Amino acid sequence: MTVIGTVGLPGSGKSEAATVARERDIPVVTMGDVVRQACRDRGLDPATHHGEMARTLREENGPDAIAQRSLPRIREHLADSETVLVDGIRSDVEVERFVEAFGEEFLLVEITAPDEERAERLDLRGRDACAEAGGESIEKRDERELGFGMGEAMAVADCTVRNDGTLEAFHERVRTLLTEGVDAATDLEGIEAKGATEANQPAEHTDHA
Repeated sequence: MTVIGTVGLPGSGKSEAATVARERDIPVVTMGDVVRQACRDRGLDPATHHGEMARTLREENGPDAIAQRSLPRIREHLADSETVLVDGIRSDVEVERFVEAFGEEFLLVEITAPDEERAERLDLRGRDACAEAGGESIEKRDERELGFGMGEAMAVADCTVRNDGTLEAFHERVRTLLTEGVDAATDLEGIEAKGATEANQPAEHTDHA
């Protein structure tokens, strides 16, 4: 089995990576869905209260609260799939929780994109309100995410995938990473290995225990 986690600032391309995974019939567990569901459970609009709720969950249940809530979903998918993508890791504490759960079968992928492109993508996304609509500016969102420990999480990623060109080029990078592993993917321009090991390849494991 292989559990691939993505980490990156808002608008970097994590959702697009998840789209590629789904196209390859790889299950996706979106950590942000945990937060959005918590908002709805408390009668709040996820578009404007997402950041506040993420902080609340961590304050109430510890810094790894969202990762802990995601683990049952991941294990459920691993019963039927060799690979699962975890979309939206936000802290080194969450990384530690997944490493504790899956060991060397966990691969952390950092996704990066230029600030201007990230801002444009966020403006186009209906799921997240911009500052003018009562949401957060990209600067505020970056500050919030980095405050969770995202910078520390990105620093320990196994590889970096740049989303700085065409959408097709980014999709090809992600597809190669998902299907062929880090070693093959780093032959492509725009992917850099930072500390991947053989055990972090989406290879032929069959034991889901």
